[in-house]
Amino acid sequence: MKASAIPELMLEPILDAGSGRDAVGLGSRAGKQLDVRHGTLLTLEDINVSFDGFKALRELTLYIGVGELRCVIGPNGAGKTTLMDVITGKTRPDSGTAWFGETFDLTHMSEVEIAQAGIGRKFQKPTVFEALSVFENLELALKTDKSVWASLRARLSGEQRDRIDEVLATIRLDGSRQRPAGLLSHGQKQFLEIGMLLVQDPQLLLLDEPVAGMTDAETEFTAELFKSLAGKHSLMVVEHDMGFVGSIADHVTVLHQGHVLAEGSLEQVQADERVIEVYLGR
Repeated sequence: MKASAIPELMLEPILDAGSGRDAVGLGSRAGKQLDVRHGTLLTLEDINVSFDGFKALRELTLYIGVGELRCVIGPNGAGKTTLMDVITGKTRPDSGTAWFGETFDLTHMSEVEIAQAGIGRKFQKPTVFEALSVFENLELALKTDKSVWASLRARLSGEQRDRIDEVLATIRLDGSRQRPAGLLSHGQKQFLEIGMLLVQDPQLLLLDEPVAGMTDAETEFTAELFKSLAGKHSLMVVEHDMGFVGSIADHVTVLHQGHVLAEGSLEQVQADERVIEVYLGR
């Protein structure tokens, strides 16, 4: 890879957030072993967040189990983005508790520490390195050394190459490994960014409107992909496309005005009069 091909300002977050694949399933990050003995991966209790008097989250309580695929829905302004900001350390709650397993108190960790602990986040707009190949994007995400030059000079181990090959097959880009990421379709860029998270082996994936702008075929593959990842990882998917939600969701949380309005199966929340009133319509 040529250093001139890499946008320096974009490199820092991925290299900071990158953590190598652990040899154990719920491996150690930041020197600690993730404790999920009771089956709960994420615990949020009584979370409150205010911005200049506006209550973005109000007494929000949410639990996500190990290997669970959770969909979070709700109208604009319901607090979905703020919720993910709290989980990833971008926003500090005014009060409440947030735990990753029973090991990591997220309210006292930086964004980088949280990423290293095993939480990966994908934003709605894909952010890949368009001048680099698909393989190079995954290679860069895999690096554990924060030094750009060390990353560029380092040689991949056989295990690391196998991991990238495995992820390329998972996201169906193994035939495009040498293609510049800028030439990929919008959906393929989304898949590549998901792959850039997967090579870091996160335990929890936060995915913000992942099928926005995708073709029907790409949306269908995304549903297959997420269902195949559940169990190996926990996923929290924020999405407005109810058809997509219906194709993947076992459990749905509905947010409204910063708090949990309803939870349950999609059928249960769709039948809830409060959800119909504030979000789904009649």
